Amino acid sequence: MISFTDVSKSYGDLRVLGPVTLEIPAGGVTALVGPNGAGKSTLLTIAGRLLDPSTGTATVGGHDVQRTPSRELAKVVSILRQENHFVTRLTVRQLVAFGRFPYSQGRLTAADREAVDAALEFLDLVPLADRYLDELSGGQRQRAYVAMVLAQETDYLLLDEPLNNLDMKHAVAMMKQLRRAADQLGRTIVIVLHDINFAAAYADRVVALRDGRVEHVGTPAEFMVPEVLERVFDTPMQVRTDGDFPLAVYYR
Repeated sequence: MISFTDVSKSYGDLRVLGPVTLEIPAGGVTALVGPNGAGKSTLLTIAGRLLDPSTGTATVGGHDVQRTPSRELAKVVSILRQENHFVTRLTVRQLVAFGRFPYSQGRLTAADREAVDAALEFLDLVPLADRYLDELSGGQRQRAYVAMVLAQETDYLLLDEPLNNLDMKHAVAMMKQLRRAADQLGRTIVIVLHDINFAAAYADRVVALRDGRVEHVGTPAEFMVPEVLERVFDTPMQVRTDGDFPLAVYYR
Protein backbone atom coordinates (compact mmCIF):
# COMPACT_ATOMS: atom_id res chain seq x y z
CA MET A 1 0.00 0.00 0.00
CA ILE A 2 1.03 3.59 -0.64
CA SER A 3 -0.06 5.96 2.09
CA PHE A 4 -0.01 9.76 2.28
CA THR A 5 -0.74 11.46 5.60
CA ASP A 6 -1.25 15.25 5.60
CA VAL A 7 1.18 15.61 2.70
CA SER A 8 1.60 19.07 1.23
CA LYS A 9 4.10 20.91 -0.92
CA SER A 10 4.67 24.63 -1.00
CA TYR A 11 7.10 26.94 -2.75
CA GLY A 12 7.32 30.03 -0.59
CA ASP A 13 3.75 31.21 -0.07
CA LEU A 14 2.42 29.15 -2.97
CA ARG A 15 0.95 25.79 -2.00
CA VAL A 16 0.81 23.43 -4.99
CA LEU A 17 -0.32 20.30 -3.17
CA GLY A 18 -2.31 19.33 -0.18
CA PRO A 19 -2.85 18.60 2.43
CA VAL A 20 -3.47 15.12 1.03
CA THR A 21 -4.37 12.06 3.07
CA LEU A 22 -4.79 9.06 0.81
CA GLU A 23 -4.27 5.30 0.66
CA ILE A 24 -3.57 3.48 -2.60
CA PRO A 25 -4.01 -0.30 -2.19
CA ALA A 26 -1.31 -2.71 -3.28
CA GLY A 27 -1.85 -4.44 -6.60
CA GLY A 28 -3.31 -3.43 -9.92
CA VAL A 29 -3.19 -0.10 -11.72
CA THR A 30 -4.09 3.23 -10.14
CA ALA A 31 -4.44 6.25 -12.42
CA LEU A 32 -3.78 9.78 -11.18
CA VAL A 33 -5.80 12.22 -13.28
CA GLY A 34 -6.75 15.86 -13.19
CA PRO A 35 -6.24 19.18 -14.98
CA ASN A 36 -2.85 20.80 -15.47
CA GLY A 37 -1.39 22.00 -12.20
CA ALA A 38 -3.60 19.72 -10.11
CA GLY A 39 -0.63 18.20 -8.26
CA LYS A 40 -0.50 14.77 -9.89
CA SER A 41 3.21 14.74 -10.68
CA THR A 42 4.05 16.40 -7.37
CA LEU A 43 2.25 13.66 -5.44
CA LEU A 44 3.93 10.96 -7.50
CA THR A 45 7.44 12.36 -7.11
CA ILE A 46 6.99 12.71 -3.35
CA ALA A 47 6.09 9.00 -3.22
CA GLY A 48 9.24 8.26 -5.22
CA ARG A 49 11.41 10.48 -2.98
CA LEU A 50 12.42 12.75 -5.83
CA LEU A 51 10.76 15.62 -3.99
CA ASP A 52 10.52 16.35 -0.28
CA PRO A 53 7.08 17.23 1.10
CA SER A 54 6.68 20.47 3.01
CA THR A 55 4.52 18.66 5.56
CA GLY A 56 3.32 15.13 6.22
CA THR A 57 4.62 11.65 5.55
CA ALA A 58 4.48 9.17 2.67
CA THR A 59 5.00 5.43 2.97
CA VAL A 60 5.38 2.83 0.23
CA GLY A 61 5.01 -0.83 1.13
CA GLY A 62 5.36 0.09 4.79
CA HIS A 63 8.59 2.03 4.24
CA ASP A 64 8.73 5.68 5.28
CA VAL A 65 9.89 7.34 2.07
CA GLN A 66 11.91 10.04 3.82
CA ARG A 67 13.58 7.81 6.41
CA THR A 68 14.34 4.59 4.52
CA PRO A 69 17.93 4.31 3.21
CA SER A 70 18.08 5.00 -0.52
CA ARG A 71 19.45 1.60 -1.52
CA GLU A 72 16.74 -0.20 0.45
CA LEU A 73 13.94 2.01 -0.88
CA ALA A 74 15.17 1.50 -4.46
CA LYS A 75 14.37 -2.20 -4.07
CA VAL A 76 10.80 -1.35 -3.10
CA VAL A 77 9.75 1.48 -5.44
CA SER A 78 10.92 2.68 -8.86
CA ILE A 79 9.86 5.86 -10.62
CA LEU A 80 9.91 7.16 -14.17
CA ARG A 81 9.68 10.92 -14.56
CA GLN A 82 8.24 12.86 -17.49
CA GLU A 83 11.60 14.10 -18.73
CA ASN A 84 14.50 11.66 -19.01
CA HIS A 85 17.81 12.66 -20.55
CA PHE A 86 21.17 10.92 -20.57
CA VAL A 87 24.26 12.81 -21.69
CA THR A 88 26.21 9.59 -22.29
CA ARG A 89 25.37 7.72 -25.48
CA LEU A 90 23.74 4.47 -24.38
CA THR A 91 22.29 1.41 -26.02
CA VAL A 92 18.87 0.18 -24.98
CA ARG A 93 20.44 -2.73 -23.08
CA GLN A 94 22.80 -0.38 -21.21
CA LEU A 95 19.90 1.87 -20.25
CA VAL A 96 17.79 -1.00 -18.98
CA ALA A 97 20.77 -2.27 -16.97
CA PHE A 98 20.68 0.95 -14.93
CA GLY A 99 17.56 -0.49 -13.33
CA ARG A 100 19.76 -3.10 -11.65
CA PHE A 101 22.02 -0.57 -9.91
CA PRO A 102 20.38 -0.96 -6.46
CA TYR A 103 21.42 -4.62 -6.55
CA SER A 104 24.63 -4.65 -8.58
CA GLN A 105 26.09 -1.20 -7.83
CA GLY A 106 27.26 -1.23 -11.45
CA ARG A 107 28.72 -4.76 -11.48
CA LEU A 108 26.15 -6.92 -13.20
CA THR A 109 25.75 -10.50 -12.06
CA ALA A 110 24.14 -13.33 -14.00
CA ALA A 111 20.89 -12.65 -12.11
CA ASP A 112 21.05 -8.98 -13.11
CA ARG A 113 21.52 -9.88 -16.77
CA GLU A 114 18.56 -12.23 -16.58
CA ALA A 115 16.41 -9.42 -15.19
CA VAL A 116 17.53 -7.09 -18.00
CA ASP A 117 16.80 -9.73 -20.63
CA ALA A 118 13.37 -10.37 -19.12
CA ALA A 119 12.47 -6.66 -19.18
CA LEU A 120 13.64 -6.33 -22.79
CA GLU A 121 11.58 -9.32 -23.81
CA PHE A 122 8.50 -8.19 -21.86
CA LEU A 123 8.44 -4.87 -23.74
CA ASP A 124 9.37 -6.37 -27.12
CA LEU A 125 12.72 -4.57 -27.18
CA VAL A 126 15.03 -7.52 -27.90
CA PRO A 127 15.47 -6.52 -31.59
CA LEU A 128 16.45 -3.01 -30.45
CA ALA A 129 18.66 -4.02 -27.51
CA ASP A 130 21.94 -2.99 -29.15
CA ARG A 131 20.62 0.18 -30.79
CA TYR A 132 21.58 3.55 -29.36
CA LEU A 133 18.82 5.61 -27.78
CA ASP A 134 19.36 8.48 -30.21
CA GLU A 135 18.67 6.08 -33.08
CA LEU A 136 15.18 5.27 -31.80
CA SER A 137 11.82 6.92 -32.21
CA GLY A 138 10.30 8.71 -29.25
CA GLY A 139 7.94 5.81 -28.62
CA GLN A 140 10.74 3.25 -28.72
CA ARG A 141 12.78 5.29 -26.24
CA GLN A 142 9.79 5.55 -23.94
CA ARG A 143 9.44 1.77 -23.94
CA ALA A 144 13.13 1.48 -23.11
CA TYR A 145 12.73 3.73 -20.08
CA VAL A 146 9.76 1.69 -18.86
CA ALA A 147 11.86 -1.46 -19.33
CA MET A 148 14.51 0.12 -17.11
CA VAL A 149 12.08 0.54 -14.21
CA LEU A 150 10.68 -2.96 -14.78
CA ALA A 151 14.21 -4.37 -14.57
CA GLN A 152 14.52 -2.76 -11.15
CA GLU A 153 12.07 -5.48 -10.01
CA THR A 154 10.30 -3.36 -7.42
CA ASP A 155 6.82 -4.15 -6.15
CA TYR A 156 5.78 -0.54 -6.78
CA LEU A 157 6.18 1.33 -10.09
CA LEU A 158 5.45 5.04 -10.35
CA LEU A 159 5.11 6.35 -13.91
CA ASP A 160 4.65 10.02 -14.75
CA GLU A 161 2.88 10.37 -18.09
CA PRO A 162 4.59 7.43 -19.84
CA LEU A 163 2.32 7.92 -22.87
CA ASN A 164 4.05 11.19 -23.79
CA ASN A 165 5.35 11.15 -27.38
CA LEU A 166 3.43 7.96 -28.21
CA ASP A 167 1.01 7.70 -31.11
CA MET A 168 -2.31 5.91 -30.65
CA LYS A 169 -1.01 2.47 -31.56
CA HIS A 170 1.98 2.63 -29.22
CA ALA A 171 -0.01 4.28 -26.42
CA VAL A 172 -2.44 1.36 -26.48
CA ALA A 173 0.46 -1.11 -26.61
CA MET A 174 2.12 0.59 -23.62
CA MET A 175 -1.04 0.45 -21.52
CA LYS A 176 -1.54 -3.20 -22.40
CA GLN A 177 2.02 -3.96 -21.31
CA LEU A 178 1.59 -2.08 -18.04
CA ARG A 179 -1.66 -3.94 -17.44
CA ARG A 180 0.23 -7.19 -18.03
CA ALA A 181 2.94 -6.12 -15.58
CA ALA A 182 0.28 -5.64 -12.91
CA ASP A 183 -1.58 -8.86 -13.70
CA GLN A 184 1.27 -11.25 -14.57
CA LEU A 185 4.16 -9.86 -12.54
CA GLY A 186 2.14 -8.73 -9.55
CA ARG A 187 3.40 -5.15 -9.67
CA THR A 188 1.55 -2.19 -8.15
CA ILE A 189 1.48 0.52 -10.81
CA VAL A 190 0.59 4.16 -10.19
CA ILE A 191 0.44 6.15 -13.39
CA VAL A 192 -0.22 9.80 -14.19
CA LEU A 193 -2.50 10.04 -17.22
CA HIS A 194 -3.98 12.94 -19.13
CA ASP A 195 -6.33 10.80 -21.21
CA ILE A 196 -9.15 9.77 -18.90
CA ASN A 197 -10.38 7.22 -21.43
CA PHE A 198 -7.13 5.28 -20.99
CA ALA A 199 -7.75 5.42 -17.24
CA ALA A 200 -11.25 4.03 -17.75
CA ALA A 201 -9.99 1.24 -20.00
CA TYR A 202 -6.97 0.02 -18.05
CA ALA A 203 -7.03 1.21 -14.43
CA ASP A 204 -8.53 -0.55 -11.43
CA ARG A 205 -9.01 2.70 -9.54
CA VAL A 206 -8.83 6.41 -10.31
CA VAL A 207 -7.60 9.21 -8.06
CA ALA A 208 -8.64 12.62 -9.39
CA LEU A 209 -6.90 15.77 -8.17
CA ARG A 210 -7.87 19.39 -8.57
CA ASP A 211 -6.10 22.47 -7.22
CA GLY A 212 -3.68 20.33 -5.24
CA ARG A 213 -6.32 18.28 -3.44
CA VAL A 214 -7.97 14.91 -3.92
CA GLU A 215 -11.34 15.53 -5.53
CA HIS A 216 -12.48 11.95 -6.13
CA VAL A 217 -11.35 8.36 -5.52
CA GLY A 218 -13.11 5.36 -6.99
CA THR A 219 -13.39 2.76 -9.69
CA PRO A 220 -13.41 3.85 -13.34
CA ALA A 221 -17.19 3.30 -13.42
CA GLU A 222 -17.62 5.58 -10.40
CA PHE A 223 -15.34 8.21 -11.89
CA MET A 224 -16.66 8.20 -15.44
CA VAL A 225 -19.94 9.99 -14.84
CA PRO A 226 -20.59 13.52 -16.11
CA GLU A 227 -21.14 15.08 -12.66
CA VAL A 228 -17.74 13.90 -11.39
CA LEU A 229 -15.85 14.64 -14.61
CA GLU A 230 -17.27 18.15 -14.90
CA ARG A 231 -16.44 18.87 -11.25
CA VAL A 232 -12.84 17.73 -11.72
CA PHE A 233 -12.12 19.25 -15.13
CA ASP A 234 -14.55 22.19 -15.18
CA THR A 235 -15.68 21.45 -18.71
CA PRO A 236 -18.85 19.88 -20.17
CA MET A 237 -18.65 16.11 -20.57
CA GLN A 238 -20.71 13.33 -22.07
CA VAL A 239 -20.16 9.67 -21.21
CA ARG A 240 -21.01 6.84 -23.58
CA THR A 241 -21.36 3.33 -22.22
CA ASP A 242 -22.09 1.31 -25.33
CA GLY A 243 -18.70 -0.44 -25.39
CA ASP A 244 -16.60 -2.50 -22.99
CA PHE A 245 -15.91 0.53 -20.80
CA PRO A 246 -17.29 4.07 -20.39
CA LEU A 247 -15.97 6.62 -22.85
CA ALA A 248 -15.84 10.36 -22.14
CA VAL A 249 -16.58 12.76 -24.97
CA TYR A 250 -15.35 16.31 -24.47
CA TYR A 251 -14.27 17.53 -27.89
CA ARG A 252 -17.26 19.77 -28.63
